[in-house]
Parts: sequence; C-alpha cells; structure tokens
Amino acid sequence: MYVAHLTLVDFRSYATAEVPLEPGATAFIGHNGQGKTNLVEAIDYLSRLGSHRVAGDAPLVRAGADRALVRATVVRDGREAVLEVEIHPGRTNRARVNRADLPRARELIGLVRTVVFAPDDLALVKGDPAGRRAFLDDLLVLRAPRLASVRQDYERVLRQRNSLLKTAGSARRGSSSEGSALSTLGVWDAHLARIGGELLAERLRLVSELRPYVGNAYASVARGATRDDAGLEYLPSLDIAALTDRAALTDRLLEELERRRPDELDRGVSLVGPHRDELALTLGNGEHRLPVRGYASHGESWSYALALRLASYDLVRADGDDPILILDDVFAELDAERRGQLAELVAGAEQVLVTAAVAADVPEKLAGTRYLVADGEVTREP
Repeated sequence: MYVAHLTLVDFRSYATAEVPLEPGATAFIGHNGQGKTNLVEAIDYLSRLGSHRVAGDAPLVRAGADRALVRATVVRDGREAVLEVEIHPGRTNRARVNRADLPRARELIGLVRTVVFAPDDLALVKGDPAGRRAFLDDLLVLRAPRLASVRQDYERVLRQRNSLLKTAGSARRGSSSEGSALSTLGVWDAHLARIGGELLAERLRLVSELRPYVGNAYASVARGATRDDAGLEYLPSLDIAALTDRAALTDRLLEELERRRPDELDRGVSLVGPHRDELALTLGNGEHRLPVRGYASHGESWSYALALRLASYDLVRADGDDPILILDDVFAELDAERRGQLAELVAGAEQVLVTAAVAADVPEKLAGTRYLVADGEVTREP
C-alpha cells in the first residue's frame, strides 16, 4: 500500500498543495514551522480520522477557512482508489471514496493504514496511563476498523454514566429523586459492562499478540538487549483472574460495578472499566524486571518507544497488510547508532515518509525522493 498523490485545500498552513509520491522512501526537508509535518499529518488523518499532534479538528483548518480537504490517491495491490475527507470542526465531517459519498465518515477508517513514529512517542513510556490506553486502542482500530465504533460507544456511555453518578450522588445527599437516578444508573451499568467487556477482551488479545513483537523489536534497537528484556502486561482495574472471554468479562465488570457503586456515588465518577486500566511496560529479567517509567534511562526509554511502534508495524504486516510508515522528525532525537538501526529496520517498507529539519539527519538507507518545504511551497529536489 502506498499514497501516489496528496491534495490539500486549507489544511493547516496550506491554502493548496499537490504532492506526487512514489513507493519507497520520501523525505520532506525543511526548517521548523515550514509545514513539512502538516503533509504527513494529513495522510495519517485519512487513516484514522484523527491527528497524532492534536486532539481536535479545529487546528487542522487554515486560519480564515471554514473547512479543510484532504484527498489522496492510494494504490493497493495494483488498484487505485481516491480517498478524501472534508474536515468541518464542530460539525459532521464528510468522506468520499472515488468521489462517492460514504454514509458515515468513519467508514473511511482503515482504507489506508499508517504507523507513525514521532518525538511525542517518548510519552508512551514516560507519560500517564491514558497515553498507553490510547496506543492500544489506536492499534486495535488500525487492525479492525469496526472497533472505532466500539471505542466511541464506550466513551459516550462513560460520559453519560459519570453524569448520572453525579446526579445520583447529589440525590443521595438530600433530594427525593434518588430512586429514579439509581434506576437509570442500572441501565447504564449494563451498557458500560457490555461495551467495556468487548473492549477489554480485544485489548487482552492484542497485548498477548503484541508481546513477542515488542521483545524482538527492543532487541533490534537497544544495545546488547535480548528479546526477553522488554515486558508487556495488561493490568485491568478489577480482578479478572484468567478470564479472556467477552461474555465472562462483561459479567465480571457488572459484578464489580455493583460492588463499587457506593464508592462511585460518593466520588461521582466511574471507578471500574477499561478507562481505568494500565499497560505495564517493564525491562529486565526475572526478579530484576522494573517499570520503564521511573527506572529506565533516556536511551532505554527511547528504545522502548521505538520498539512499541516497530512492533505495531510488524503486527499489522503479519495480518497481511503493509502500512505506510511515517517517521516524523524522529531522527533528530536519536544518536547515530539508533538512527542507523531504525533505518535498517524500516527500509524494506513499501512506503516510508520522513520529515527532518536537516537533510543530514536522514540516514543513507532512506535516501530516496526528497522534497524541500519552505514558505508554503513543496519543491522536489532534482
């Protein structure tokens, strides 16, 4: 899979841009603030209808415009398709395939697949659990786009349930509407357990499948490491013993929600469910295994972050797909040895898109097509 042509209209800093692309490695070279990352961000947005840089859509629309357009010609197994999305902040986005409207924009998810390496990846190992949960869920959706709706449904139910917990908690402290609020809360308990059970089952399966790939990737990028040095464990917010079946997990979640209800009413927030889970990252062997967060050196942390992205790419490839690799300004963060190791590992991808402030930061292994990005212009080097 690769992108053969990218068109932007009022996306980020670009009033318009037309960029032809080819398989293999392409590097966008330009000083910070010139718009090189905007180009690869647009391709990633087509993959998952979200940005790896910001949470909402508003920053993606050029100042003064009311909507942005991203269009790409994608080649897969020799067949071309034109994918496009109109971004309307605060309103419903519109998506098309070969100029035909899709019923829902989210049906575009997964038609082009990307794996992004970015400087913020260090937060995967050093940051809060929410970032690691998002990493798992993004990878779930990349492999099975139908799970995008499961993820959205869970977030919607969680918001509604939290609102009801606040209402029921207040009623408990003096209002006569406690019974009604608690009755309604029971309905949302069932929704949260059902959708949460599915999400939990999918995350558990993903971590089990991802674990050996993380070990192999860490051994490839860390000096002197073996495949057993990097550990990965999913830690639910409740005791699930050895349960992995969706129905059994749903029942277990419902039991725990009922048990924790007094605490939740007191605090006005949901204390049980996938939104409270953690992905534990460790280094070492046996009794010497320690959490990456708080114990790993800067170099070890970077190696682990790279291993997570490489493992994601390898897992998707094992599914029979070859996602587009985006290396967004990561080489400036790495020493020469890690640059070379990363380039060696990804050079065989069908398409690799690289951004860098300095051409010398791009390893020779990824020497391919180069574009200079400056003053809103994208110019191909001769």
